[in-house]
Amino acid sequence: MTTTLKIAVCLFSDVANLDYGGPMELFSFLSPEGVNDGFIKSPIILQPTYLAESREPLRGSHVGPLITPDRAYGEVKGNEQFDIILIPGGARPDFVKPPVLEFLKRQVPGAKYVLAVCTGSWLLAQAGLLDGKRATTNKASFKIIQDATKGNNIQWVAKARWVVDGNLWTGSGVTAGIDMAHAFLKHLVGDETTNVIRGIVEVGVRDADDDEFAEFHNLI
Repeated sequence: MTTTLKIAVCLFSDVANLDYGGPMELFSFLSPEGVNDGFIKSPIILQPTYLAESREPLRGSHVGPLITPDRAYGEVKGNEQFDIILIPGGARPDFVKPPVLEFLKRQVPGAKYVLAVCTGSWLLAQAGLLDGKRATTNKASFKIIQDATKGNNIQWVAKARWVVDGNLWTGSGVTAGIDMAHAFLKHLVGDETTNVIRGIVEVGVRDADDDEFAEFHNLI
């Protein structure tokens, strides 16, 4: 018997492509196609929905193809609730239009898990959803974000590849999202299935405290 968890992947103009693409590459092995073909054995199926301000194609940061969202944030109405919210970084919160922040305010409180990569945690802070939490973020932007959120009760952790506080997972810069996604999969489906996926993708992963970039950016 399998359980399907619905993932909302939050997109916006100038989103960092690898922030969501890295985790979703790992998560794709638990998609209905990945599990139903019998190659990956998992009691959990992950069903993603890519959301943006509208269904119009948008472009992520720097390079890459246009991304066509599945749905607009405003189409998620009533009692519909996603199980997992994935928030990538890229654009500064003051450059992100309100629909994504309003979506986060509606969905995050009822989600089973919330995953933020890079400056995605800044979006959560902007929406008032990190108050009283431990979190980390991109180390190149760490001091900027720390200063911008001084009025919030957030314990920003400088030396961490990722941080877990209850159902909230926050990752450091860009590639740290892959490390965090790997650890999240171990939490969700166990070591054996996660190791099979890691072997297929051939990804080397770091532990939560294996963070060289805090020192690199003079944060410690």
